[in-house]
Amino acid sequence: MYVMMRWLVITVAILLASWLVPGIAVKTVLTAIFAAAILGLINIFIKPVLIILTLPLNILTMGILTFFINAFLLQLVAYMIRGFEIEGFIAAFLGALVISTVSWLANSFIVKKNAGIKPEPDYIELEKGDDGKWRPR
Repeated sequence: MYVMMRWLVITVAILLASWLVPGIAVKTVLTAIFAAAILGLINIFIKPVLIILTLPLNILTMGILTFFINAFLLQLVAYMIRGFEIEGFIAAFLGALVISTVSWLANSFIVKKNAGIKPEPDYIELEKGDDGKWRPR
């Protein structure tokens, strides 16, 4: 359910970016759904590799290079999906900013359930024994 909610969030973010940013066009909602799926897969498999390969430059630019990587990956998705078009790098950059912001905001409200697993406490309860020593409860 968590993955489906995130997929829906990215789809809505892509539709919103196509509405806000001139130069980004999405023909149908189905196109946005496929683009969100491909963007999610690219963010899982390709983006970490690019981040690691550009880590020294990313540190030097204080993380700003990540925005350019996001724009490049969004253009890659537009290249792969028919009906999802981006005209130029500036449109891709602004679209990536919109998609990242909307995804960040929406995903902060999506709660990932732990499937009944009780989290470990950050503390240990102690009790004083008869001999005066402290022991875990």
